[in-house]
Amino acid sequence: MNMLTVCALVCTIVALTGSAECQYFCHLRLVKRSSKCDDGWTQFNGRYFYYVAEPMTWDKAEANCVSLGGHLASVHNAMEYCRLQRLILSATHEEKETWIGGCDAQEESHWIWSDGTIFHFNNWCPGEPNNQGSYQHCLQMNYGVEKCFDDFECHGQRPSVCAKNM
Repeated sequence: MNMLTVCALVCTIVALTGSAECQYFCHLRLVKRSSKCDDGWTQFNGRYFYYVAEPMTWDKAEANCVSLGGHLASVHNAMEYCRLQRLILSATHEEKETWIGGCDAQEESHWIWSDGTIFHFNNWCPGEPNNQGSYQHCLQMNYGVEKCFDDFECHGQRPSVCAKNM
């Protein structure tokens, strides 16, 4: 079995278990750094990712990412989710609940990514999305003990992860 296959399997386990050790393994094996990343952006899987520590609403976080040349991060597979978790952990030494680019504000239960890509991968926590109180339309990651996706009120304040294409 080659290293990429092993890492893919490990990262799938990470998405299911939230293991910090596996996240570290994925970070070591899959992340490539380049001089273009010296401004705080991390290159992974054909895109750049940037952790924004300042808590803000989902709309303000998206506008901030757009001002930086990207959007709130979309997640397309377990390896990307693993990488985003590692990025947050590296920046904060915590597994903070963090905004990413999912939203169903236009049509309830029809989740889209703010960057326009198709919402086909998900990592919803059990019982989510639940639209509690009929006003949870924005996606946070690292929710609860399972560190998975949760729909949350968009005016809540969270740090965020931006992404842009290379």
